[in-house]
Amino acid sequence: MSQLKLWQKMIRRENPSSYADKDGKLQPVLGKREMIAMGIGTVVGAGVFTMPGIVAAEYAGPAVVISFVIAALIAGLSALAYSELASAMPFAGSIYSWANVIFGEFIGWIAGWAILAEYLIALALVSSAWSSYFQGFLASFGFELPKFFQASFNLAKGTGFDLFGAIAILVVGVLASRGLRNIARIENWLVVGKIAVIIIFIVVGATAVQVKNWLPFIPHHQTGTHFGGITGIIAGATQIFFSYIGFDTIAANSAEVKNPQKTMPQAIVGTLVIATALFVGVAAILTGMYPYEKFAGNAEPAAWALRESGHLLTANLLSVVALVGMFSGLVALLIGGSRLVYSFGRDGLMPRQLAQLDNAGLPKVATGIITAIAIILGGVFPIDMLANLVSAGTLIAFIVAGLAVLKLRKRADIDHSGYKMPWYPVLPILAALAAFLLLCSLNTTAIYLTVGWLVIGFIVYLFYGSHHS
Repeated sequence: MSQLKLWQKMIRRENPSSYADKDGKLQPVLGKREMIAMGIGTVVGAGVFTMPGIVAAEYAGPAVVISFVIAALIAGLSALAYSELASAMPFAGSIYSWANVIFGEFIGWIAGWAILAEYLIALALVSSAWSSYFQGFLASFGFELPKFFQASFNLAKGTGFDLFGAIAILVVGVLASRGLRNIARIENWLVVGKIAVIIIFIVVGATAVQVKNWLPFIPHHQTGTHFGGITGIIAGATQIFFSYIGFDTIAANSAEVKNPQKTMPQAIVGTLVIATALFVGVAAILTGMYPYEKFAGNAEPAAWALRESGHLLTANLLSVVALVGMFSGLVALLIGGSRLVYSFGRDGLMPRQLAQLDNAGLPKVATGIITAIAIILGGVFPIDMLANLVSAGTLIAFIVAGLAVLKLRKRADIDHSGYKMPWYPVLPILAALAAFLLLCSLNTTAIYLTVGWLVIGFIVYLFYGSHHS
């Protein structure tokens, strides 16, 4: 392939009417309530039950509350960009499909490849957190798995494979292959239960809060590390950011939404507001109950804090709902990831078999592939490593989204009479810039691995995608 021909393919933009035709077989069965439930099911999953403790111990101390607020403000800008893009282009594949239409094939592929890593790592992370909570719950009744199957590979601890995490993803994969309508109904009830127990945790946990645990609210920065001070707060916001992949999960299902021009913006903004309030409440109470150092390496900090403070019944109730809540997050992540892989196959950037739909209009092949890879990642890789890597793809997607809005307004061939991001072009630019600054604040290991993943994506495109798209 000549360099000129490759460049022409890289900048070739997809016709939006072509995506509308290709996605026409997907059934529009989801309404606003189902989409908000799906978004909260993803965002308020491991993010609320696990990340406040990890981020407090490793980065921000009690100021993890500020980390959540900063992440929410930046995510809010991106949420507005996502709302406009989803309203104008309700296609499966979210940022991948939008970038393909706005910027061309290669930028679309790189954005999609970045968010694919996010889905896979988030699935693995949430399944690991789910397993930790489940084992903690069973331990209160005296049951314990053999050491080898308790967690992912760790030679020093004698663990090798996270059995319960793998089983959770497998069950979710089976459910996702049976259709969205029934899953959406289940998700509605799971989210209601999850929010109720989070509120119970905040109320009960408040009785065990000691103000001294919040002091100093912003720990002193430890030179040469990412802990403490403004550095720790920003680093904490970066780690937390993966939770907001829920926006992409909602958008990935745009082609299966009723009245997307109104439903998508309402679902995305509604998810942001509800999720942020819950995050801040849990983080504040958790760091007030015990010194933040106690949560280091703890994948079930909320339930642990309740048990240690004598609220065993509430701790077990929270563990049960945390299990159910994180399970609903796994469902939403797996569905969003499978629709992204379906989109790759639809466009020939990956084998077209991935875009095959069954008689019910469901991409079962794509669902199976995502399930298998997530089982391997979640079963083998440790949770602290996954938490360290998980935000990069979301940040890259949010950068592309902000820039895409700038270009969208100039496209006469796209009907964007629905929702529009306010204060154009200032807010779209701020959305992209803020996400870029957070991306730059990732630790060195995460940056190197992110660059490595993108290089692999370029190689896949060069030797496969560019020849088959």
